[in-house]
Amino acid sequence: MAGGIFQDRARFARFLHVQHRFHTDIAPLYAREDLNAALPALATRARLAQVRADLHALGVEVPRVSGEVPAARMPLPTALGWLYVAEGSQLGAAVILKLAAALGLSASFGATHLAPAPAGVAAHWRHFTAALDAIELDATEEALVVAGARAAFTRVHAYVREAFA
Repeated sequence: MAGGIFQDRARFARFLHVQHRFHTDIAPLYAREDLNAALPALATRARLAQVRADLHALGVEVPRVSGEVPAARMPLPTALGWLYVAEGSQLGAAVILKLAAALGLSASFGATHLAPAPAGVAAHWRHFTAALDAIELDATEEALVVAGARAAFTRVHAYVREAFA
């Protein structure tokens, strides 16, 4: 918010670049068989295609992404931490979507990746966290989940600093 993403569409496009980088990082997680077995309907939660559509809607070129997060090879607990951050961001997306309306953006144009799930934001989150809580993890694995979440937050914060420097 401090980056002034609602100042104009150009600033919002910077926010979309951040989203694009992060969702590119995590896209392989939504396709992993082990994660889809543990978290039902996970594949349907991926939002990279919507972020790309939002960039196109605003006439912004989809940026090339450099650097790699080995999402396809992360241990399952670490991947769960990354997904926790990604799915938790949907809670804030509802607020961002409302504010983006001042720029003429909506769940059907330019801010589609922020659209709430058909069941609603809260129900969508509760379903995800219930599935996450049902996964049996030992103390070491739980620590990996926390480390994964921290790494995801750190990555997003770095992207924000770069986009709004």
